[in-house]
Amino acid sequence: MSFFKKLKESITKQTETVSERFKEGLTKTRTSFSDRVNDLVFRYRKVDEDFFEELEEILISADVGVNTVMELIDELKDEVRRRNIQDTREVRSVISEKLVEIYQGEDEASPQLNVEDGRLNVILFVGVNGVGKTTTIGKLAHKFKNEGKSVMLAAGDTFRAGAIEQLEVWGNRVGADVIKQSAGSDPAAVMFDAIQAAKARKADVLLCDTAGRLQNKVNLMKELEKVKKVIERELPGAPHEVLLVLDATTGQNAMSQAKQFSSATEVSGIVLTKLDGTAKGGIVLAIRNELEIPVKLVGLGEKMDDLQEFIAEQYVYGLFADLVEEEAAEENL
Repeated sequence: MSFFKKLKESITKQTETVSERFKEGLTKTRTSFSDRVNDLVFRYRKVDEDFFEELEEILISADVGVNTVMELIDELKDEVRRRNIQDTREVRSVISEKLVEIYQGEDEASPQLNVEDGRLNVILFVGVNGVGKTTTIGKLAHKFKNEGKSVMLAAGDTFRAGAIEQLEVWGNRVGADVIKQSAGSDPAAVMFDAIQAAKARKADVLLCDTAGRLQNKVNLMKELEKVKKVIERELPGAPHEVLLVLDATTGQNAMSQAKQFSSATEVSGIVLTKLDGTAKGGIVLAIRNELEIPVKLVGLGEKMDDLQEFIAEQYVYGLFADLVEEEAAEENL
């Protein structure tokens, strides 16, 4: 059975709505990436060195990352030799198979959020200004509320003008209380108040916003460290997630942000926003492979429910949806 057929079966077991969201959200990347792979396949009759060189260029242009691309090309060459693949069309299925393998990796980091029933779950959001941090918090609050959880928000970004008000708008929209102080207050003090309030009101989830830009990087990282210490002191074991929010449209710049933040604080997962707005969705693989941090959530559109849990098979389906459907139709003839 081909990998595309296995992928189709795996996707069918998951909800059709999720598949459609990934398919629509990755349209720009698919149009750029999948179309170029198809063109490559039709121009070459055999799988040779020139074929792999062009494939390498396509992958790098999708922001898969140079190191990841080199590893992927080496693995593809080995697989092509092992299976004695001559027809370039068969390589498409192998590419998708290897992309899933690369994403899943060898470690056991869970792509799911560390949220448990029966406790106050604290999720700390970090990242530079402008990446969609506050919007992500609002959308995740909406998701948790729909699951029947009680949610509170902590307005820890006390430095950016309008940040507290923006979080309050989301709080009102989704029906979540916002714990805040005045602009310019100590963010750690806000977190202290938020933890006490969440405990007193027996909240299920506390989502904490943080500053994205102070005077310099050192100040920002020190502030985050202080915030984290207060949370740990007031609720041992928390925060249960430290999610780094990155803007997918910034490509390799998102990678450098991920490196900076992960070296300064223990990032447990990535939220990749605006994946629907870029043709370089390969950044998901670069982050996962080079930083070994799982992408836990992806933004696939502007709607409230367009923030989705990341599923490797759904992502690869989004990249190759047309080919998967095409092959499934052919096998059903």
